[in-house]
Amino acid sequence: MVFSDFYLFDKLLGLDESSIESQAHSYLARLQIDHKVTINGRAFSTTELSQGQRKRLALVTAYLENRTIYVFDEWAADQDPEYKEVFYRQLLPDLRARGKSVIVITHDDRYFHLGDRVVKLEEGRIVDADAAGLRARPAVGS
Repeated sequence: MVFSDFYLFDKLLGLDESSIESQAHSYLARLQIDHKVTINGRAFSTTELSQGQRKRLALVTAYLENRTIYVFDEWAADQDPEYKEVFYRQLLPDLRARGKSVIVITHDDRYFHLGDRVVKLEEGRIVDADAAGLRARPAVGS
Protein backbone atom coordinates (compact mmCIF):
# COMPACT_ATOMS: atom_id res chain seq x y z
CA MET A 1 0.00 0.00 0.00
CA VAL A 2 1.15 3.49 -0.76
CA PHE A 3 -1.08 6.00 1.01
CA SER A 4 -1.39 9.69 0.24
CA ASP A 5 0.11 10.31 3.69
CA PHE A 6 2.87 7.72 4.06
CA TYR A 7 6.04 7.04 6.02
CA LEU A 8 9.15 5.99 4.14
CA PHE A 9 11.68 3.88 6.03
CA ASP A 10 15.32 4.29 5.06
CA LYS A 11 15.87 0.52 5.25
CA LEU A 12 14.19 -2.33 3.39
CA LEU A 13 12.97 -4.93 5.83
CA GLY A 14 11.77 -8.48 5.26
CA LEU A 15 13.09 -8.85 1.72
CA ASP A 16 15.47 -11.40 0.21
CA GLU A 17 18.76 -9.50 0.24
CA SER A 18 20.25 -11.45 -2.67
CA SER A 19 17.85 -9.89 -5.17
CA ILE A 20 17.17 -6.46 -3.66
CA GLU A 21 19.94 -4.48 -5.33
CA SER A 22 19.48 -5.80 -8.88
CA GLN A 23 15.69 -5.51 -8.82
CA ALA A 24 15.77 -2.15 -7.05
CA HIS A 25 18.11 -0.62 -9.63
CA SER A 26 15.68 -1.56 -12.40
CA TYR A 27 12.74 0.03 -10.54
CA LEU A 28 14.73 3.14 -9.60
CA ALA A 29 15.65 3.61 -13.26
CA ARG A 30 12.08 3.04 -14.44
CA LEU A 31 10.83 5.67 -11.99
CA GLN A 32 13.67 8.00 -12.98
CA ILE A 33 15.17 8.43 -9.53
CA ASP A 34 18.26 6.24 -10.02
CA HIS A 35 20.36 9.42 -10.34
CA LYS A 36 19.32 10.44 -6.80
CA VAL A 37 19.01 7.16 -4.89
CA THR A 38 20.91 3.89 -4.74
CA ILE A 39 20.44 0.88 -2.53
CA ASN A 40 23.38 -0.40 -0.53
CA GLY A 41 22.55 -3.70 1.16
CA ARG A 42 19.16 -3.03 2.66
CA ALA A 43 19.36 0.77 2.90
CA PHE A 44 18.49 3.67 0.60
CA SER A 45 21.36 6.09 0.09
CA THR A 46 18.94 8.93 0.89
CA THR A 47 15.30 9.69 1.55
CA GLU A 48 15.90 13.45 1.45
CA LEU A 49 13.81 13.93 -1.69
CA SER A 50 10.80 15.89 -2.90
CA GLN A 51 7.37 14.54 -1.93
CA GLY A 52 6.81 13.15 -5.43
CA GLN A 53 10.23 11.46 -5.45
CA ARG A 54 9.57 10.00 -1.99
CA LYS A 55 6.32 8.50 -3.28
CA ARG A 56 8.22 6.97 -6.19
CA LEU A 57 10.68 5.50 -3.70
CA ALA A 58 7.75 4.09 -1.69
CA LEU A 59 6.52 2.52 -4.94
CA VAL A 60 9.95 0.91 -5.43
CA THR A 61 9.56 -0.63 -1.97
CA ALA A 62 6.08 -1.91 -2.87
CA TYR A 63 7.40 -3.42 -6.11
CA LEU A 64 10.22 -5.18 -4.24
CA GLU A 65 7.73 -6.70 -1.79
CA ASN A 66 6.03 -8.35 -4.80
CA ARG A 67 2.62 -8.59 -3.16
CA THR A 68 -0.54 -10.01 -4.70
CA ILE A 69 -2.60 -6.85 -4.10
CA TYR A 70 -1.48 -3.24 -4.50
CA VAL A 71 -3.43 -0.26 -3.16
CA PHE A 72 -2.55 3.29 -4.20
CA ASP A 73 -4.28 6.16 -2.44
CA GLU A 74 -3.86 9.31 -4.54
CA TRP A 75 -0.36 8.13 -5.50
CA ALA A 76 -0.15 10.33 -8.58
CA ALA A 77 -1.41 13.49 -6.85
CA ASP A 78 2.12 14.71 -6.02
CA GLN A 79 3.66 13.66 -9.33
CA ASP A 80 4.58 15.84 -12.29
CA PRO A 81 2.38 15.20 -15.36
CA GLU A 82 5.04 13.00 -16.99
CA TYR A 83 5.18 10.68 -13.96
CA LYS A 84 1.38 10.51 -13.80
CA GLU A 85 1.48 9.19 -17.36
CA VAL A 86 4.17 6.65 -16.46
CA PHE A 87 2.16 5.51 -13.43
CA TYR A 88 -1.18 5.10 -15.19
CA ARG A 89 -0.01 3.97 -18.63
CA GLN A 90 3.08 1.87 -17.81
CA LEU A 91 3.32 0.84 -14.17
CA LEU A 92 -0.30 -0.11 -13.55
CA PRO A 93 -0.59 -2.15 -16.78
CA ASP A 94 2.69 -3.87 -15.83
CA LEU A 95 1.24 -4.90 -12.48
CA ARG A 96 -1.91 -6.15 -14.23
CA ALA A 97 0.21 -8.15 -16.70
CA ARG A 98 2.02 -9.73 -13.75
CA GLY A 99 -1.33 -10.93 -12.41
CA LYS A 100 -1.52 -8.44 -9.55
CA SER A 101 -4.77 -6.98 -8.22
CA VAL A 102 -4.55 -3.19 -8.18
CA ILE A 103 -6.83 -0.71 -6.44
CA VAL A 104 -6.25 2.94 -7.30
CA ILE A 105 -7.98 5.71 -5.40
CA THR A 106 -7.96 8.92 -7.41
CA HIS A 107 -9.88 12.08 -8.16
CA ASP A 108 -8.20 12.41 -11.56
CA ASP A 109 -10.97 11.52 -14.02
CA ARG A 110 -8.57 11.67 -16.99
CA TYR A 111 -7.52 8.12 -16.14
CA PHE A 112 -10.84 6.53 -15.10
CA HIS A 113 -11.18 4.84 -18.50
CA LEU A 114 -8.03 2.79 -17.82
CA GLY A 115 -9.62 0.87 -14.96
CA ASP A 116 -11.20 -2.55 -15.37
CA ARG A 117 -13.82 -1.39 -12.88
CA VAL A 118 -14.60 2.12 -11.75
CA VAL A 119 -16.51 2.70 -8.53
CA LYS A 120 -17.63 6.26 -7.82
CA LEU A 121 -18.38 7.37 -4.27
CA GLU A 122 -20.26 10.47 -3.14
CA GLU A 123 -20.82 11.25 0.53
CA GLY A 124 -19.85 7.73 1.57
CA ARG A 125 -22.18 6.00 -0.89
CA ILE A 126 -21.49 4.09 -4.07
CA VAL A 127 -23.27 6.08 -6.79
CA ASP A 128 -21.88 4.38 -9.86
CA ALA A 129 -20.12 1.07 -10.26
CA ASP A 130 -19.14 0.67 -13.89
CA ALA A 131 -18.75 -3.02 -14.76
CA ALA A 132 -18.80 -4.01 -11.09
CA GLY A 133 -22.47 -5.01 -10.95
CA LEU A 134 -22.99 -3.06 -7.74
CA ARG A 135 -26.01 -1.01 -6.71
CA ALA A 136 -25.97 2.24 -4.76
CA ARG A 137 -25.67 1.39 -1.08
CA PRO A 138 -24.12 2.84 2.06
CA ALA A 139 -20.37 2.45 2.33
CA VAL A 140 -19.08 0.20 5.10
CA GLY A 141 -19.49 1.83 8.49
CA SER A 142 -22.28 4.20 7.39
